[in-house]
Amino acid sequence: MMLHVPDVLTPEEVREVRSALETADWMDGRQTVGEQGARVKRNRQLSEHSPRGHELAKTVLTALARSALFHSAALPLRFVPPLFNCYEGGEHYGLHVDGSVRSIPGTGEQLRTDLSCTLFLSDPDDYDGGELEVVDTYGAHEVKLPAGDLILYPSSSLHQVHPVTRGARVCSFFWLQSLVRDNAQRGMLFELDQTLQALRATHGESAETVALTGHYHNLLRLWAEV
Repeated sequence: MMLHVPDVLTPEEVREVRSALETADWMDGRQTVGEQGARVKRNRQLSEHSPRGHELAKTVLTALARSALFHSAALPLRFVPPLFNCYEGGEHYGLHVDGSVRSIPGTGEQLRTDLSCTLFLSDPDDYDGGELEVVDTYGAHEVKLPAGDLILYPSSSLHQVHPVTRGARVCSFFWLQSLVRDNAQRGMLFELDQTLQALRATHGESAETVALTGHYHNLLRLWAEV
C-alpha cells in the first residue's frame, strides 16, 4: 500500500528546516550504501551523525506524532531517525530495494524495515525531474508532492529517484518497523479504521461502531508484534 500523507510539516516548519539545511555539510550519498546501491546512487546526504540532522529529525518525528492518518496507516513501532538528502545537477538514484534491516545509530539496536517514508521539503515547481518512482504489482507510480507532504510505501518495493535537471530536490527519508509486519493485514486494519472514523463522523457513536472497534482491536491484538 502506498499512501500520500498531506501536511505533515506546516509551511513554517518547512521554511525552518530548509533554512537549517542551506548551510548543511552534505556528504556523498554513496558512503551510506553497499556496493550494489553505490553503483546507481548519485546524491548528497546529511551525515547520520550530524548534530544539525539530529535536531531536524526531532522536528520531523514531532510532526509525525500529530498525523492521525500516518499512524493509522503505518502503526509504527520503532523508527530509524529521519535523514536528509539533496539531488541537483542530474543527480539520481537508480532502481533499488531498501535493506531489510537497519541499525538505529548510537543505540546498537536494529529494526526490520517494513515501511519507507519520503517527506518532501521542496515544492514541485522548485525543480524538474526528481520524481520518486515506486514499482509494485500494479505497475510503476511516480510521486512528486508539495513541500511538507509525505509518501509512505512498503520497503520491499523496487523504487528510484529520477534525475533532477533543474533546481534542487530536498527531502527527509526514513524507515520504520510496524506493529504489524504483513502489508496486507496492515492495509485491512487501515481501511477498517478509516471506515470507522467516517461512520462516526456521519452517524456518531453507536452500538455498531463500538462493535467494529472491538473487531479492529482484536485483529490488531492477533497480528501485532511488540
